Amino acid sequence: MASDKDDIKWLAAPEDHDYPAAESYLGLIYDSNEAASFVQLLHSAPISAFKAKDIFRASGLSLLGVSNSHVEKDRKKIVGGKSLSPLLLVRDRVNGRVVIADGYHRLCAVYEYDEDAFIPCKIV
Repeated sequence: MASDKDDIKWLAAPEDHDYPAAESYLGLIYDSNEAASFVQLLHSAPISAFKAKDIFRASGLSLLGVSNSHVEKDRKKIVGGKSLSPLLLVRDRVNGRVVIADGYHRLCAVYEYDEDAFIPCKIV
């Protein structure tokens, strides 16, 4: 756990490559038109922030450990003071869960570092 809970650095906005990654993942859950529509909405959504532990609870997903290479890469970014990209989230009104369209590995790394950390994200 971190001693200074405000030391995780974040980019001001998601990186350009996060949106196609989100659409690819969403395309597995929704039809291609709906996935594209969500990504369009995410582009214009404002940045908000939620605690790491709350995003996990809302998503219903399991935590990946630092043995996962992508989580370890993001953990090293946190420790090294490098900025992470905000998460892209979709509220699935049918099943009542939050879908992590992009940023699952970042979420896992942040949660293991500080479960109470606020994570900037776009959510639609």
